[in-house]
Amino acid sequence: MAASEHEGRLGEEFFTPGSSSFTEFLAAHRPELLSTRRVLPDGVRAEGAPHGTTVLALTYRDGVLIAGDRRATMGNLIAQRDLEKVHPADDHCAVAFAGTVGLAVDMVKLYQVELAHFEKIEGIPMTLAGKATRLATMIRNNLGQAMQGLAVVPLLAGYDPAAPEGAHGRIFSFDVAGGRYEKFGFHAEGSGSPYARGALKKLYRPGMSRGEAALAALQALYDAADDDSATGGPDLTRRIYPIVSVITEDGFERLAETETEGLSRAMVEQRHTRPDGPNAAEV
Repeated sequence: MAASEHEGRLGEEFFTPGSSSFTEFLAAHRPELLSTRRVLPDGVRAEGAPHGTTVLALTYRDGVLIAGDRRATMGNLIAQRDLEKVHPADDHCAVAFAGTVGLAVDMVKLYQVELAHFEKIEGIPMTLAGKATRLATMIRNNLGQAMQGLAVVPLLAGYDPAAPEGAHGRIFSFDVAGGRYEKFGFHAEGSGSPYARGALKKLYRPGMSRGEAALAALQALYDAADDDSATGGPDLTRRIYPIVSVITEDGFERLAETETEGLSRAMVEQRHTRPDGPNAAEV
């Protein structure tokens, strides 16, 4: 923030009444720190920036699961093999992203501060619907860059204690203009999302256990990688596996790598005899 006239003392901006939004605070006093407000010169389009790809979320018996592959691409090249696309936003919600990696990482960090700032100012956590609306506003602020090729498409998943019993897990998707859409059951974003959603259509069912939900997510990401070159499947040689996290009444938890590795290796072994994966469970 701007230096105070008296060294060691906070400036006047910290004592000026305003909203509980940290983003609005920065926009008013240090807008240059907001990467989402920077627009490229007219006629310039961003080319060659690393992009993240497939992320997904699905509700299950105890809450909601959110997962993503690890590949980032730069055109036809693999820019990174172990990118982390799933991040906790606070204790009871998480964000996964597809799109321009640099902007997405900045947006996630700013969103984490945004939620913590609101809770400290207001004294209570933001509701899950409020968190979705606040994230939509941040995406809308990036519209100028999105139109120049620097789009960020996040996926928000959280545990809502105010929701009816059996529906505590909630999923929100967004478009590049900041439109907010609640999804029910499951959803996927990114270049491999049509294939991931197709897999989840046959594998998903309400009331799944955590293990069943994690395996369904891994199967869906495998199918996405099978048909989309920008999506990375489990790399058994380098021991790089998708990130799988769950959010329940107890909060956010990232599945241990040993658990993800075990499920991934079992799934790949099954694919040796059934390359197209399991069929839908009989009704």
